[in-house]
This record gives sequence, C-alpha cells and structure tokens, in this order.
Amino acid sequence: MPSLRIVLVEPREAGNVGAAARAMKNFGFTELVIVGEHPTLQPVAEWWASGAGELVQSARIVPTLQVALAGSHLTVATTSSRGRNSEPELNPVSLAELYTSMPHDQTVSLVFGREDRGLTRAELNLCSRTAVIPTHSSLPTMNLAQSVSLFCYELAQVDQKGDVPARERAPSDLIDRIHERAQSLLMEIGFLHENNPDRIYDDLRRVLSRSDIDSREAEILLGILRQLEWAVSEKQPGRKR
Repeated sequence: MPSLRIVLVEPREAGNVGAAARAMKNFGFTELVIVGEHPTLQPVAEWWASGAGELVQSARIVPTLQVALAGSHLTVATTSSRGRNSEPELNPVSLAELYTSMPHDQTVSLVFGREDRGLTRAELNLCSRTAVIPTHSSLPTMNLAQSVSLFCYELAQVDQKGDVPARERAPSDLIDRIHERAQSLLMEIGFLHENNPDRIYDDLRRVLSRSDIDSREAEILLGILRQLEWAVSEKQPGRKR
C-alpha cells in the first residue's frame, strides 16, 4: 500500500493527539505530523495513546502545512459538512478506493484541522482533494481522534489490486508550482481580479485536482505556462521575468 501520513493542524488538546496516535497504530499507520502551535504533549498525549506512545514521541513537528505536505502525491483535507457551500469530493470509502489505485512508493497526506474551527480556506486550498465523514445534521462535527480512527479503518481494509495499473501522480510541490504560476499569469492578463483572485481561482484549482495528473503532464503544463509568460512579456516592452 502507499504510505499514509496523518497531519494534525494546530491541535488544541494533547489527549486528542494521543488518541489519534492510538487509532493510527490500531490500523497499522505510524507517520504522524503536527503543524504549528500545539499543547505540551507529555505526559497527557502518551497516556491517551495507551500503547502507541512511540508515535507521539516520533511525531514530526513542522511550522506550516506546506512543509507537512512536501513529498506527498495525494493531499486530502478533511472537513465537516457544516456550513459548506460545495460538496466534498471524497468520503472514507471513496478515499480508500482511490488509495488502492496508487503505487506502493507514493505518499498520501490526510489532513485534520483544529478541533474548534477546522482548516482555513488557505489550508484547504493547499490540498488537492477534500473529504468528509457523512454525519447526521443534528451533530455534523466529530471528535478529532474519532475522525482519524474512521479514516484509518477504511484505508486499512483495502487490498492493493495487482491488476490495476498504478498511476504515478505528480508530487504536491510540483502542483503548487503550477498553481503559483497560473494564478500569477491569470492576474497579469486580467482574468483574475487583484482584490479577490481566489474567488474564481479556487474553482480552477478544484478542476486541476480532480484530474490527478502525473509528473510528465505537470511538466507539460508548466511548459505551457512558461511559453504563455514569454508571449505576454514580448507584448510588454521592458517587462522582465
């Protein structure tokens, strides 16, 4: 199976970190990354980990979500259905199905937000997909560790299908380069407005994320963007890149 990286963004409770680590170990996953501010983990997190203390001890602490996602081939932001204007793309079952199609040497980063307010819009945009656990409308949000447990359970049930050709997805840093150059170019030609460029570009970002492009396709897109940048610069004397 591909590697699974569980990413917790600014967790508020040490006990939730420990319980999440325990859920990970229950289903055979070991890579835990904590982003940004977090409570002192010891000793509470190890108490809640109850047999998975080594995952808490080995957890990687990084300053930003972008650093946490580096080297990933599929990045999935988990989100609540509460107050959403658009439907998430995946749930635990469909994510597991996607997981089976990936090569063994690739990495999936599954991102969980803060207990009280989840992920910011900017953090959601750093991920290529979104996923939600379908819950009852009377209580749409779940505890952090419970959410980690449900996703890990579904991902642990899948068997890698030998007869399905594995698709080499482009790494997240390469996709980020495409978005940075594309958004800059679209602003330059006036397609996006400087005062609110994300309003339309967020939709374009989702279109690209659904395509699951590989590294060769990503390099082709970057080449197209470079050529477009050159063409724009040729029409603007004195402009330098």
